[in-house]
Amino acid sequence: MIVQKILLPLGGVALVALGYHYGGWGGVAMTAGALVMWVLLHFTRLMRVLQRAAQRPVGYVDSAVMLNAKLKRGMTLMHVVAMTRSLGQLRSEKDVQPEVYRWTDGSDSWVDCTFAAGRLMGHEMQRPQPAPPEPAPEPAPESAPGGNLPPP
Repeated sequence: MIVQKILLPLGGVALVALGYHYGGWGGVAMTAGALVMWVLLHFTRLMRVLQRAAQRPVGYVDSAVMLNAKLKRGMTLMHVVAMTRSLGQLRSEKDVQPEVYRWTDGSDSWVDCTFAAGRLMGHEMQRPQPAPPEPAPEPAPESAPGGNLPPP
């Protein structure tokens, strides 16, 4: 979090200062233009991910098994939403850290992901328990040979 709140703006200011040092006001304009382009690229990516997620039901994923295999600790929530193309179903209280989101597939398998400060801390997958097999029906008793033949 310290990178996003402090170091990133300081880095931007330092780049603008370097632009002024090496190119004067033209360098400032070019550096500021590059920073604005970088921000716009990230904003566009965020909007595209959210637009795709709006097309699908909340908490749905094509395959919970594949999602479970692709998840890695430290991924951002935006990256997970981009992979699933769906917003997760919130399972924890609203605005309380850590946040737990669930994605479910068509076979009722689901993956719970725990996020702290927007980063994946852990995930757990559950599959539905298979139904117990039904006992096989008893075979019908066999009749005596020729017992079911019509009379001659």
